[in-house]
Amino acid sequence: MRFYEVGGPEVMRLEDVEVGEPGPGEARVRHVAVGLNFADTYFRTGLYPAQLPAGIGVEAAGVVEAVGPGVTQVAPGDRVAYTGSPLGAYSTARVMPAAFLVKLPEAIAFETAAAMMMRGLTSAYLMRRIWPLKAGDPILLHAAAGGVGLIVTQWAKLLGLTVIGTVGSEAKAEVARAHGCDHVILYGREDVAKRVRELTGGVGVPVAYDSVGKDTYLGSMGALMRRGLLVNFGTASGPIPAFDLLQLALHGSLYVTRPALADYIADPTERGQLAAELFDHVASGRIRIEINQHYRLEDAVRAHRELEGRRTTGSSIFVI
Repeated sequence: MRFYEVGGPEVMRLEDVEVGEPGPGEARVRHVAVGLNFADTYFRTGLYPAQLPAGIGVEAAGVVEAVGPGVTQVAPGDRVAYTGSPLGAYSTARVMPAAFLVKLPEAIAFETAAAMMMRGLTSAYLMRRIWPLKAGDPILLHAAAGGVGLIVTQWAKLLGLTVIGTVGSEAKAEVARAHGCDHVILYGREDVAKRVRELTGGVGVPVAYDSVGKDTYLGSMGALMRRGLLVNFGTASGPIPAFDLLQLALHGSLYVTRPALADYIADPTERGQLAAELFDHVASGRIRIEINQHYRLEDAVRAHRELEGRRTTGSSIFVI
C-alpha cells in the first residue's frame, strides 16, 4: 500500500512491487499480520512527514525469509515482530533493517503480535518509564477502550493502580470496565476534571495519560494533583493548541511531556527489556490483547475511515 500525496484515506493505493533481496544489515520478512495504528493516519495526512511516494505502516509480524550480510540477530525461518520501522508494513513482504526485528516467542501468535507491538510497547513505557507509580495511586486514562487503553488498564491493575478512564459511549464504557477500569467517565457528557476530583477526594491524580489531545487536554490538566504530570502521547482529536506556560503554574506547578515510542525503544537493551515484560504478561494471560477488527490489505481505505471515525475498539489488524 502506497500514497503519492497526503490527504484522506482515499490517497492510499495497493500496488504490485518487486520485493528484492536484503542488503547489508537487512532482512526480508514475509508478513502474516500487520498492525493498524492511529499513528499511520498521521503520516497519511502529513502531520508526520514522509518522503513521497511512501509506503505506510510501521508494525507487523511474520517470518524471516532471507538476511543480508552482517545480520546475526535473526536467521531465515525465525518468527519475528516489529514496530517503529521505516514506513512500509502495509505489505505482504518487505525488505527492512534487521535491527528493528524482535524474535517472537512461540506462545504468542502472529496476529496477537501484530496487534500489540506498538500498543504494547507504548503501554510498557507508559507504565514502567514515565512516572514512579506505586500501588494505590489513581491515574486518569483517556480513550480507555482503545487499543492502548485496554492494555494500559490491565497493566495498571497488575501494579495495583486505580484506573479512572474516559470513553465516548456507553458501549465503550462496558468494554473498559470489562478490562478492569475502576471508574468510567463519558467525556462528552461529564466534566472530566470535576468528576476526577470527586473520585479522588478533591486531590486529583498524579498522572493523566492523554492520547486524544485537543478535546481533552484542559480536562487532563484540571484533573491533576499539585505537581502532577500530563502525558500527551497522541492527538486523536487534533494537536493541542499553543498555550501560556503560566497555566501550568496556575493549575498546580504541573509538568507536561510529549513522549514518542521511538525514544523508548531506540536502545536495543531497553527495547528488549520492555518487550520481554510485555511478552511475559501476554503469554501468561495476565494481559489480554483484544483484536476486534480484522481487515484485508485492500480494505485499508475503509479501515482508516473506521479508525478515524472512532468506530473501533481494542486493536485492529490486517490479515495477509
